[in-house]
Amino acid sequence: MKQTGIRHFSGKRVWIIGASSGIGEACAKKLIEQGARVALSRRRVERLNTIAETAKANQTLVVPIDVTNNDQLQQGYESIFDTWGAIDLLLFVSGIYTPQRANYFDFSAAEQTIDANLLGPMRAVALVLPEMLKRHEGHTAIVGSVAGYSGLPKALAYGPSKAATINFCETLYYDLLPEGVSVHMISPEFVATEATAQNDFEMPALISTDEAAKEILNGIQKKGGVDIHFPKRFSGFLKFLRILPYPIYFWIV
Repeated sequence: MKQTGIRHFSGKRVWIIGASSGIGEACAKKLIEQGARVALSRRRVERLNTIAETAKANQTLVVPIDVTNNDQLQQGYESIFDTWGAIDLLLFVSGIYTPQRANYFDFSAAEQTIDANLLGPMRAVALVLPEMLKRHEGHTAIVGSVAGYSGLPKALAYGPSKAATINFCETLYYDLLPEGVSVHMISPEFVATEATAQNDFEMPALISTDEAAKEILNGIQKKGGVDIHFPKRFSGFLKFLRILPYPIYFWIV
């Protein structure tokens, strides 16, 4: 038994959380081009309005939210539901990245990272699931990271937040497959965004946000598209590293 993909996005009701920049913005623009109805969420309302201006009349909704604020998420979901009656795809892209190593570990920054990157998607999924389960259809897609596969340098809080996100998606998949609701676990490697611009090292296999958006949307369209990771020449290598004994893994990293 395989979960379903979305054959086409025309007319589909999509809620993108994290739509104002980076991968989320690129996905929003492509979905708008393909005729989807897109609810655009994040805190930067000016940027969301700019993206909305590229769409046809009544094709988009601008729903500013903070993913760490339960009330804002609840109000945002209710406004979308009241307008459209349902959501076909929740695409959670929002996240924060603060490079950290043990010799300059900032717990408050780590706490913010876990709140946004792990509890944020959990809050959103908890909102959309009841209605999707009632209809026995719908899609949840959450952007994690290959940094969640295994421990990596400068990811002391970011890596654990993404590892937990991967685990969350895997467990969602087990539970939701028999209910007809699809789960898409998205693990990009290095993508040229405001977040990765903080890195002071060479990023192998760096791709553009446009390339990342293509990978994500193509993966969501495929039947059985649970594990969407890219670029595969590097994400596949990191998957291989996970099965190696720790001494070899740490030596390679």
